Amino acid sequence: MLPLDAIRMTLRAITLGLLLGLVTTPAAEPRHALALHGEPKYGPAFEHLDYVNPDAPTGGTLKLANVAASTFDSLHPFILRGTAAEGIGRIYDTLTVRTLDEAFTEYGLIAESIDVADDNSRVRFNLREIARFHNGEPITASDVAWTFRRLREDGHPQYRAYYRDVERAEVIDRHTVVFHFADTANAELPLILGQLPVLPEHYWADRDFGSTTLTPPLGSGPYRVAEVEQGRRVVYERVDDYWAADLPINQGRYNVDRISYDYYRDGTVALQALKAGEYHLRRENVARNWATAYDTPAVDDGLLKKVEIPHDQPAGMQGFFFNTRRAIFSDPKVREALGYAFDFEWTNENLFYGAYKRTRSYFQNSELAATGLPSDAERERLEPYRDQLPERVFTEAYQPPSTAETSRRRNLRQALTLLREAGWTVKDDVLTHTESGREMRFEILLVSPSFERVVLPFRRNLERLGAEVSVRTVDPTQYQNRMETFDFDMTVHVAPQSLSPGNEQRDFWSCEAADTNGSRNVAGVCDPVIDDLVEQVVDAPDRDALITRTRALDRVLQWRFYAIPNWYIDRFRIAYWDRFGRPADNPPYGLALDTWWVDPERAARVDNR
Repeated sequence: MLPLDAIRMTLRAITLGLLLGLVTTPAAEPRHALALHGEPKYGPAFEHLDYVNPDAPTGGTLKLANVAASTFDSLHPFILRGTAAEGIGRIYDTLTVRTLDEAFTEYGLIAESIDVADDNSRVRFNLREIARFHNGEPITASDVAWTFRRLREDGHPQYRAYYRDVERAEVIDRHTVVFHFADTANAELPLILGQLPVLPEHYWADRDFGSTTLTPPLGSGPYRVAEVEQGRRVVYERVDDYWAADLPINQGRYNVDRISYDYYRDGTVALQALKAGEYHLRRENVARNWATAYDTPAVDDGLLKKVEIPHDQPAGMQGFFFNTRRAIFSDPKVREALGYAFDFEWTNENLFYGAYKRTRSYFQNSELAATGLPSDAERERLEPYRDQLPERVFTEAYQPPSTAETSRRRNLRQALTLLREAGWTVKDDVLTHTESGREMRFEILLVSPSFERVVLPFRRNLERLGAEVSVRTVDPTQYQNRMETFDFDMTVHVAPQSLSPGNEQRDFWSCEAADTNGSRNVAGVCDPVIDDLVEQVVDAPDRDALITRTRALDRVLQWRFYAIPNWYIDRFRIAYWDRFGRPADNPPYGLALDTWWVDPERAARVDNR
């Protein structure tokens, strides 16, 4: 046994060693910004973003329209219940903010600096002491931790998937919060947590977080809710004493005093309202309108502008999505066969004035899209799953059916061949499964009447195959409810993507999301190979690995035929009254509308037309 003094000396040495270990544990220096791969474009001393006018004047009004939905019934965007008002995100600030001229870089907003552990086991956000909610109360680390817990426990189901790899939030002091990670391989987690909107804990203390509300909530962002007419109109006003107005990341942004959204039930009515000057700016998504509907004196006189702004923003996948939870769509060969009934070339020429390109990838219009045959690096990722994948994943480049080099009739014959191979034959003019006797009857669910002209020719081709297809257009509230509970057979859907796919892919394609109401796994994808590939994307250690892993995932999604690809366009089509000034260059990865400003002379010219 050691003498008592020796024991004491040993304990002191152990304690000292532990303390020294705590002091010298390797840790990255706090940063003003985080880039997922590489270094941030803007250094710590940057004065403003390259795509803004830092001297832009403030004032005036921007009137916008919501045409995609006919109503809203809530100002609470963080829960599954209700339909939130357009633009409500403008009232909230986040820990960090993303730029539109970098693939994925976040700069401090509420957070003055960010400290990521060298082993990626945690991220520390050091909050700005000047950060304030609109009522003057300071934003604290407790608000951050409370928001995180509330979103994950009571918020929209997508938050649970998004934050799955976060173990806990720890409040260190009034202005310091640390998030601890359960998975240290996910390099995207610190940036994902930077996107966290920070809500006021004190405001929600006596309110039900799970209920919808039309009472303007307390925020901290550049705008607050000024007026609300349920289902018809919402107006936001710029906060005069906005706490972050002078930060470099905000220079030249948020220049308009008032932004309003008017809701229209009909797209044709909304277009006529624009031409009458009822609102100021419209993103045109209908090719026929862009080609024919703006032949007006105001356009000829230069008062109503039509501009096309190119971008490099990923298009994702727009298509006719199958609900594979339905028995008739559970077989990939059936899904492949029905894809031959959609004639994109005819649709583009006769309905869209040749405006679009065919979508073929779930990461279209980006370097993440799988093209040609797999590279060696992609093969390495896919090879362990060879026995579980179609051989074509390795030997063919996916291309959706086309009538550019063949006829529609030949495509329909190919569809029938595939259907027979899958056990379907035409009996009494209806496709019927030979074993189960099940008939091929399904509904295409729509929310926009303007899409009916696209779907009806597609339906005619499906009927030539022997399928009995109905088309149903429902109001936005019913559509949302049905989509959230996956109560549909086929629908037109867009699966959006970013240049840095990560955690959100779980919500798109995982088995867990397939069984979670409100998730974005519309198709009901549940495939262990895809689950594994999604996790590889999430854990990608660098940009090259991310590209390779995303392309591998893309190939499997393509050859599983979860959607019949539609089309995309690589530019924004904007029609707007010439009331505004805007920077000379728009950033490549988004429409930077918050950098525009009202030009008083131009506005007067338009108003006096």
